[in-house]
Amino acid sequence: MFDTHLHLVNEGYDDIDKVIQEAIDSGVLYLILGGCSKDDNISNVELCKKYDNLFMTVGYHPSEVNKLNNSDFLLLEEQICNNKNKIIGIGEIGLDYHYGKDDKKLQIEAFKKQISIAKKYNLPVVIHTRDAMQDTYNILKDSGVIGVIHCFSGSEEMANKFIKLGFYLGIGGVVTFSNSKLAEVVKNIDLSHIILETDSPYLSPFRGKRNEPKNIKVIAEKISLIKGMGVNDVAQITSNNVVRLFDLDVEI
Repeated sequence: MFDTHLHLVNEGYDDIDKVIQEAIDSGVLYLILGGCSKDDNISNVELCKKYDNLFMTVGYHPSEVNKLNNSDFLLLEEQICNNKNKIIGIGEIGLDYHYGKDDKKLQIEAFKKQISIAKKYNLPVVIHTRDAMQDTYNILKDSGVIGVIHCFSGSEEMANKFIKLGFYLGIGGVVTFSNSKLAEVVKNIDLSHIILETDSPYLSPFRGKRNEPKNIKVIAEKISLIKGMGVNDVAQITSNNVVRLFDLDVEI
């Protein structure tokens, strides 16, 4: 299995080697680190050099937009060119209006710049959208890129709209929450449009505990119950989706 989105560096993990080994032991053989900031991207590059089973995406989270200048976008391109075997996408990028829209213009500008970089290097995008679903969709609709809607939390209608654009839905620990409506969406969406993620250390299936990539197994088990199919089938289908989306040359 794959954990297609997690944050190991700069997130308080002091046992990264152990976390990675426990993921492998649980059957989660490949991890994709998500980049949110300049520091994230730099640290992820170094960590990926250490492990054959780690890949990464580079990008700037919408919360970073007030810190960015043109040199930061040039740095993304430099990192892509220097790490072509490890950098497999641009993300996480997108829009976040949860704390207001004061920087909406800057967010949209940074989002579009990073979409342009993705197109230039023919890379998929990993999309963060929070309280900004319609604006996110409107930008992606005419963008010409494909990718994944990270930590999808929208309606079935919106899920289908993104799927028609060629996007996958990133499903994580929220699907296991008893008060979540996500299970109903997952039930009605074909598994060929879903990939699995933890967003570690956030959104753990076990409330109050740090999330870890080994919990992909828990998410897969929950989806197998929702879909009425074997967990091995969930693992195989979603893994095939990851390989297809990110054009990975790995054994699954």
